[in-house]
Amino acid sequence: MTGASTNGASTNGPLDGVVVADFSRVLAGPYATMLLGDLGATVIKVERPGTGDDTRSWGPPFTNDGQSTYFESVNRNKRSLALDIADPADIRIAVNLANRADIMIENFKPGSLAQYGLDYPRISQTNPGVVYCSISGFGSGPGKDMPGYDLLVQAMGGLMSITGTTEPVKAGVAVVDVLTGLHATVAILAALRDRDHSGEGQLVEVSLLSVLLSSLVNQASGFVGAGYVPVHMGNAHPSISPYEVYQTADRPIVIAVGNDGQFERLVTVLGLARLIEDPDFATNPMRVAHRDQLSTLLNAALARQGADHWQRDLTAVGVPCGPINDIRQAFALATELGLDPIVALGGDSSRQVANPVIYSRTRTSYLLPPPAIGEGNKEVIEEFGLA
Repeated sequence: MTGASTNGASTNGPLDGVVVADFSRVLAGPYATMLLGDLGATVIKVERPGTGDDTRSWGPPFTNDGQSTYFESVNRNKRSLALDIADPADIRIAVNLANRADIMIENFKPGSLAQYGLDYPRISQTNPGVVYCSISGFGSGPGKDMPGYDLLVQAMGGLMSITGTTEPVKAGVAVVDVLTGLHATVAILAALRDRDHSGEGQLVEVSLLSVLLSSLVNQASGFVGAGYVPVHMGNAHPSISPYEVYQTADRPIVIAVGNDGQFERLVTVLGLARLIEDPDFATNPMRVAHRDQLSTLLNAALARQGADHWQRDLTAVGVPCGPINDIRQAFALATELGLDPIVALGGDSSRQVANPVIYSRTRTSYLLPPPAIGEGNKEVIEEFGLA
């Protein structure tokens, strides 16, 4: 199926002409659809009239014109279509949109869209080429009634058990939602690629719990492959040392040593070259076994100078290290390194975090700031013939 172009504008993005019917809200789904929009897809965001996406009211912080920065973080490059899917007339518009879409994405309670004729079996009958992505917290089986909130999944999925020092701690951002959005995007693009060959769409299901278990990588593999149940270790790494936060004369610094060569250069710069021949520290497994002893030695040596001094000297010899920046400092660093982390949409009225991918031939699109609720109703309905 060939989708319509975006609002008369040429994006030249790799997904130019692909239409996305976005029935998702909050974070995981909207993040995925924003990424698709960044790639040139036409994204129609279906929202409740009046209130819209839940995150429109999540704050502070708010922008100078009163918009939720949470909502704005994942909703650029979209056009808002306000529909009440409990209203028969609006249901017809919603179904018409789904039937014209290349991609439909939703994160309603599994099975709940069937009553509106917006479930995959119904939509695929009239739109067999649709790639239909359903996002849930715990899958469409026995866990279908469990609410899919990021904090809940971090807790029940084990992430909090390995995060923190003296008690379980959540990550500082809804990382499971973000990872789920990324996995959904990859899955959708793979299904589109398959459709290029087969001519048929398919249902793609992504659950927050499954994504988290996959994203636990080495920690999950330690359990699956060796029966080891990891615990929280603060900033230390279960399998590598030295690889954590250390204290200098003025502020903390992270040192991330990944091999023996880096360790040898580290201790040489710190005046601890004798440790190279010490059997307790000769290999990474031995350093992990004697982590506390090694940390005591490193902290004592690092206390002689400040973090900037050690970062300069250690970086010069190829030892990965750096200070713990706040968000402002992180953006300043990215700007200093020429990564252009901020883009402005519509002048300076909407400042956004840039898409992190750089293409050599195609380009990322920043055509539309996050929309007001239903601001695209008339235009979208007319353009796609949804009435």
